[in-house]
Amino acid sequence: MTHTAPVGARGVLVIPAFNEAPRLPALLARITALETGLELVVVDDGSRDATAEAAARAGATVLRHPFNLGYGAGLQTGYKYALAAGAKCVVQMDADGQHDPRDILRLLAPLEKGECDLVIGSRFLAPTGYRMGFTRTLGRRFFVALARAFGIRVTDPTSGFQALGHRVLELYAGDSFPSDYPDVDVLLTAHRRGLVVREISVEMHEAERKSTLHGGLRSVWYVYKMLLAVWAASGGKAK
Repeated sequence: MTHTAPVGARGVLVIPAFNEAPRLPALLARITALETGLELVVVDDGSRDATAEAAARAGATVLRHPFNLGYGAGLQTGYKYALAAGAKCVVQMDADGQHDPRDILRLLAPLEKGECDLVIGSRFLAPTGYRMGFTRTLGRRFFVALARAFGIRVTDPTSGFQALGHRVLELYAGDSFPSDYPDVDVLLTAHRRGLVVREISVEMHEAERKSTLHGGLRSVWYVYKMLLAVWAASGGKAK
């Protein structure tokens, strides 16, 4: 681990990254210019490029996995770091350029007011001009309906742009958090623990590279795995 920044007064901003050296410098510069009061933490998930070096040059705390463990594992490393550092909350965002740093403080606002435990940045709560492909749109609608069947009303259950309070961090730092795709299943786990989930509308852009989480056979595996995970998290009961 390379630690170059103090723990932010507000909390920690966690960015999991895998081979993101070409995109990180511009993103981190935009975040730093905003003066969010959050410690900037990049989790290098076994990158083969200069991701860690790019993050360190930008002044971020760098947490490094010795090899690629998965998106969820990258997030959980950030959660555990935040808890150990005594952080009040975490904002998480992706390194691929689709999340707009200007929305970070808007995500934090409901959390800091005590209105909820988890805030999701939604591309679809209000019209923003964001467009998904046909297949991913079908998948999103399916998981929106699935979440609703278990009592969670969200429009963007797969959004990786979120703000998490301390109780959510403690829950997600546990052994049940998935190392690959933390989506509807972890929202359901939080919901069943009585944690309050809220959405706000955010601006998102097309990612500067194709997703490494979905596509080809990964999409089939994702749906299959998520169905099993949701069923397990629900205790086998829908509303």
